[in-house]
Amino acid sequence: MKKTLIKTFSLLFLGMFLFTQAQFRNRDRQDRRQEQDSYQYSYGFYLNLNQFDYKLVLDTKYGMEDKVNLVQTKPTYSFGAGLIGRMRLNDNFDLRIEPGLQFVERELTFNTQSNDQYAADASNPFTPKTLTEADMVRRVKSTYVDIPIMLEIHADRWYNSRPYAAAGLNYMVNLQSNSSSTDDNQQGIFRSTTHNFAWSAEAGIQFYFSRFKLTPAFRGTFAFNNEIVADNAGTPPYWTAAISTMQTRAFMFVLKFE
Repeated sequence: MKKTLIKTFSLLFLGMFLFTQAQFRNRDRQDRRQEQDSYQYSYGFYLNLNQFDYKLVLDTKYGMEDKVNLVQTKPTYSFGAGLIGRMRLNDNFDLRIEPGLQFVERELTFNTQSNDQYAADASNPFTPKTLTEADMVRRVKSTYVDIPIMLEIHADRWYNSRPYAAAGLNYMVNLQSNSSSTDDNQQGIFRSTTHNFAWSAEAGIQFYFSRFKLTPAFRGTFAFNNEIVADNAGTPPYWTAAISTMQTRAFMFVLKFE
């Protein structure tokens, strides 16, 4: 599925680029939708292709052995969609809120069988078990309600285009966090926090057409808080004990329609 999504967005971006090139090469071109820049408020929607991953800081005792990381993370490609609300501040600044849904799947691999050596540790004794593939691999599905509030700064228009950059803060609610589950990794349930906070930075170019404004952009989102929820007391230290900090990081290609 991810290959299909990548091809679709690549072809769409290529077609849009060729079309806009043809439009802006026209010597008799007209400035389109000039009135839209002066609106106090405007709205729209967006579609995006995303790549979500975790930034991991591993526990030096349970998460590393001889400087080798025992936990690995693997990102995947997926998609999202949302709405756009814009408030004009002045000629060069806008305030934006862009609530959306991001559908995510990530994979964590725990090569932590070597933690058997700590089974007799007086502070945290446990009974070793042989880890199967199902124990070692966690496919973490997440559905984020992502609410970024961003301050946008844009240059003056050049005919029917305008570059911009934006940055702001995100409130992200993970609807599949399993944070309230009483089961943990010993029962195959990986838990993370429901309420999360992040910052985002974005850059792109706004293209003006006769009926709408189209904006291709690239966005990076980076979580502030630690999203790991520790396993229950008594669970062997094969899983969350190996991770000190786990934070979301995401990269997106966004197409906005206003």
